[in-house]
Order: sequence, then C-alpha cells, then structure tokens
Amino acid sequence: MMIWVNQIVQGILLGGYYAVIACGLSFMFSVMRMINLAHGSLAIVAAFALYVLADQYGFNPFSALILVLPAMAVLGWVLQRTILERSQRGGMLVPILSTFGLSIVLDNLLFEQFGADTRSLAPFIDELSYDSWTITDDLYIGKLAALTFVAAVVILGGLQLFLTRTQLGRSIRATAEDPDTVGLIGINAKRVNAAAAAIALVTVGIAGAFLGMRATFDAYAGGPQLIFAFEAAVIGGAGSLWGTLIGGIVLGVAQSLGAQISPQGFLITGHIVFLAVLFGRLHLDTIGTKFRKTVRRSA
Repeated sequence: MMIWVNQIVQGILLGGYYAVIACGLSFMFSVMRMINLAHGSLAIVAAFALYVLADQYGFNPFSALILVLPAMAVLGWVLQRTILERSQRGGMLVPILSTFGLSIVLDNLLFEQFGADTRSLAPFIDELSYDSWTITDDLYIGKLAALTFVAAVVILGGLQLFLTRTQLGRSIRATAEDPDTVGLIGINAKRVNAAAAAIALVTVGIAGAFLGMRATFDAYAGGPQLIFAFEAAVIGGAGSLWGTLIGGIVLGVAQSLGAQISPQGFLITGHIVFLAVLFGRLHLDTIGTKFRKTVRRSA
C-alpha cells in the first residue's frame, strides 16, 4: 500500500515540474491565443545558457538565473515584436508554422554549437540533485522535486496576483479579452503583448533550469518538453493558471502510477489520460453546441 502512496506523492511532485514547464505556454495562450511550438526549444536554450555559465565561468545555476532570466525576458520581447506579432496578422495557422520553424532553427543552432552530447546541471548543485527526506521506509520526498513544486505554486500564484493586482496585469487581461478596442482606453496592445511574451519567457527560463537540474538534456530535447507542457495545459484547461498546476499533477500522477504497473507505462499512461481528457472536452463542447442550437430553435 505504501508503495502506491509513494508513487502518488512522486507523481504530485513531478506534476510541479510539468506545471512550471507548461506555465509559459498556458500564459501565452491565455493572453495572445497562440500556441508557441518553440516553447520546449526555448527552455533548452535557457538550460544551455545556465550550463555554459556554470561550466565555463563557475556560476552556481541558481545565481546564474540572475543573468539568464533577464536575457530570456529580452528574447521574449524581441520575438514578439519581430516574429510573433507579424505572424498573428496572418490568422491562427501562421503563428503555429512560425513557431514550429523557430523551434527547428533553435534546435539546429544548439546542435551546431554543442553537438549531440547530453548535459546536466546536477553536478553544479551538489547533493540537492539526489538528496531526499525519508518519511517512512517506503515514502521519501526529493528535495529538488519539493523545491520544484514550491516554485510552481509560487510562480503560478505570483502570476495570478500580478494579473489581478497590478496595472500592467490588468492591461494584459484587457488586451486578451479585446485586443482591437483596448486602444480606446489608452492601452498599447503591441507593448502589452510584448511584455506578456517577456514574462512567459522568464517562466520558460525557470523551467529550463529545473529541467537541467533534474535530468539530462541535449540540443533536441525541446520536443518532449513541449509535449509534456501541452498535455498539462490541456488537461488543466488551456489558459487557466491554477488549472495548469492541476493538469501537471494529473499528468505526473498518471505517469508515476503507470511506471509502477509497467516500465513502458510511464509515458503511455500519461498520453492515455491526456487523450481521455481531450476527447471528453471535445464531447462536452459538442453537446453544449447542440444544446445551444436547440434552445435557439425553441425560442
């Protein structure tokens, strides 16, 4: 029994990482109604930047975030003003194709620079990468996993407070609701979207840091991270910040329990849960559409 309890606990903690990696994806979708397919590749860019600072310049990965996160914010601002903003004018498909192309460019640039070797930030954080608290003989909590989960709660809670309590946050929400008319109340939609992209890329940088600390990564590791982020965001409800945390936990618990059942069950179980939630949402949307049509006809 305790083995299953331990698997659930590990799944919840793993869900914290998935919430961190999905946070920026969900945030950009909620603000700009755009799915950024370069999301995972950008996280790997941040991971490699932290690795270079740690390996060549002796930075601790946590202190290196002081340099990397502002750089990611600037990168987000530049990408929004130069690529994303222009592609959004072409409809819903063009931004998807643009970010897909951007991910390919980033992956190949990283491969050209760093090769196919895997890297990790774990050697630079000493025992934090493997140390844990032992609760019972069959239950333990990894310190890095717990830190990641706490970071997820702080990031999502901070973003929620930012959107509801600050002027820029309210401007972002207003722009998300009606980007065409917010200019009438003095809001520059282009600048607001650029600021939102900068904030999203900061969260991507944090996700890249935790990825590098908890596992290995290479130039082409962005694809799997994008899949995990997308699944967590969809399970929790795309655009919902706290839903992203719930989605990450559901995905993490499913994978953890699946791994207990079968070595191949880790990924398969997570994908099955994602597909079940996706088809369930589509079915409910279909029912809701039919119901609204029936009400209009009866009226």
